[in-house]
Amino acid sequence: MSATQGMGEGVLGAVGATGNGQVVQPPVLGGPEESDYYLLGELLTEEQQRLRHEVRDFMDREVIPIINPYWERAEFPHELVPKLAGLGIAGFQIPGYGCPGMSNLTAGIVIMELARGDLSISTFMGVHSALAMTSIALLGSEEQKQRFLPPMARMEKIGAFGLTEPAHGTDVVKLQTTAHKDGDSYVLNGYKRWIGNATFADYVIIWARGDDGHVGGYVVEKGTPGFDAKAITGKTALRCVQNAQISMKDVRVPAENKLAGGSTFRDTEKVLLASRYCVAWESVGAAIAGYETALAYAKERKQFGMPLASFQLIQYRLARMLADITNMVCMQYRLAQLMDESKYSMPRVSLAKMHHTERARAILSDARDMLGGNGIVLEYHVARHLCDIEAIDTYEGTDTVQTLIVGRDITGYNAFVPTTPAPASSH
Repeated sequence: MSATQGMGEGVLGAVGATGNGQVVQPPVLGGPEESDYYLLGELLTEEQQRLRHEVRDFMDREVIPIINPYWERAEFPHELVPKLAGLGIAGFQIPGYGCPGMSNLTAGIVIMELARGDLSISTFMGVHSALAMTSIALLGSEEQKQRFLPPMARMEKIGAFGLTEPAHGTDVVKLQTTAHKDGDSYVLNGYKRWIGNATFADYVIIWARGDDGHVGGYVVEKGTPGFDAKAITGKTALRCVQNAQISMKDVRVPAENKLAGGSTFRDTEKVLLASRYCVAWESVGAAIAGYETALAYAKERKQFGMPLASFQLIQYRLARMLADITNMVCMQYRLAQLMDESKYSMPRVSLAKMHHTERARAILSDARDMLGGNGIVLEYHVARHLCDIEAIDTYEGTDTVQTLIVGRDITGYNAFVPTTPAPASSH
């Protein structure tokens, strides 16, 4: 079933919604012009516009028609991996080694279009490219880059990024996984949680504390004894993403698999900054999907004999959605320029992630409400996006963490760790 077919017998095998005896057609999403009110697309090069349309078309043609059943079953659509590889986008901004070497803006536009189609697919690509591959590109030796990156660029090998632990999310700087040097190997012990792609990844970058107390990255290859990744079930967001709880017992990693340039947690933060920039674009893409669907639905759906789009309250909500999206895209274009000029910082990236996820949640919630009962039907896609944006809001730093990063930067005070008031003196 294509993304533009009527509901009738839905993709989930259920009978579609009806209204006044008529089968309600699912909304047909438009092109970029639907949400580009300030014509920002005109600032893109011809190549950027071509790539944007290519990725959008791919998501509309290959992903949207099939993704809902996978989402409902909480399965990853492995059939899409070779097709995604054909786009030649793995590695995003990484130059050389078979990677596309995109500009920061080009990468952002690509991620935005992936997310507009589906947040699980954009997350899969983000974990593989912006976390796993970027870890190797930023912190690996030349030999490690030559060994790992080309097959990952071709997506013959899939990557994952193991930082978060069961007891350490926001305070992951205190991670407890250890890496003990033993001859020409490192022996890893510990646990990781919420690690996307880890149930099937070929290379998992595990962040562990070495004998010197500092954090480093270790490439654990698929099939290494003692490494056990079990899928986390029962999720209500990003159900296609195979997040894992990882346990490591005496996992032996060759010394040549320790990322040569990673010696402190500061090095890990370089990767997180690059990835957080990508996540901000994901939120924009999800918001655009919500707006486009609500706009199309409002034009097609009639109540009291009039299209929903003719009612004042609907127009008010659509206008507010469009204003938020325009604001978000303008911020991202400027942030991309700052990154090109090396004027970026973690607080600046955090401000974007904080703002965009919050507005995307609001836009998708409004879109779901405007679709009425159809808003909770997967075939209209908004329900999937609305569930998935909850995970986007949390990963790569929660909304609260982003505000504290920005707050610390603008005030000079670190409010991350609460302090116990000093006891009152006795007289």
